[in-house]
Amino acid sequence: MTGATRRTEGTGMITVAVVDDDRMLLDGMRSWLGQVPELRITATAATVGALLDLTGDVPPDLVLLDLLLRDGSEPADNIRRLLSGGSRVLVISTVPDRTRVIEALRAGADGYLTKDNDLPTLVSAIKDIAAGHGAHSPELAFACAHDTSPARPRLSPREREILLDYASGMTLKSAARRAGITVHTAKDYLDRVKAKYRQAGRPAYTKIDLACRVREDSLEGG
Repeated sequence: MTGATRRTEGTGMITVAVVDDDRMLLDGMRSWLGQVPELRITATAATVGALLDLTGDVPPDLVLLDLLLRDGSEPADNIRRLLSGGSRVLVISTVPDRTRVIEALRAGADGYLTKDNDLPTLVSAIKDIAAGHGAHSPELAFACAHDTSPARPRLSPREREILLDYASGMTLKSAARRAGITVHTAKDYLDRVKAKYRQAGRPAYTKIDLACRVREDSLEGG
């Protein structure tokens, strides 16, 4: 475990921390990401608790989180702790476990990559997440495409289209115009989407709620 350094404010720099109990990987990440001018590694740690102690009131923009840590902590709990601390989370793992990918997304992770990806792929994912978008990867797309959990509602193509446009910030009127339908019809589709999420036990009442469901289910890249 190494110490934390303070983030650079107002420079456009993306601050990154890494949680992994493989010391060789931690050292490698520092060297690897140190080649990227826009990124700055501020801390590395073997556990989430240790990282939070290090970063304190200065959370990194994004945390690269190993899925399974030797301390026996639950991945979903780790993700939620980091999110509550103010960081976004990109999960990294040795294998693309479909069930764990979905569980990580449900807990709020912004993306999931296997450790065999190259530096450009990792950097692209970090930048996408820092910009407020999910990081879409082949393993993530595969897991979402085969997710048959009742917690993920089955949306029709039109329902998904209206949801994505509306959750992205469009007005319902603009979303309807883009889809070539009336506002009344667009509202019907959106009401159906809300009803399906409510029935799945994941209510979405507001535009912010719907944007969260889009991110959780990786619908933007689906």
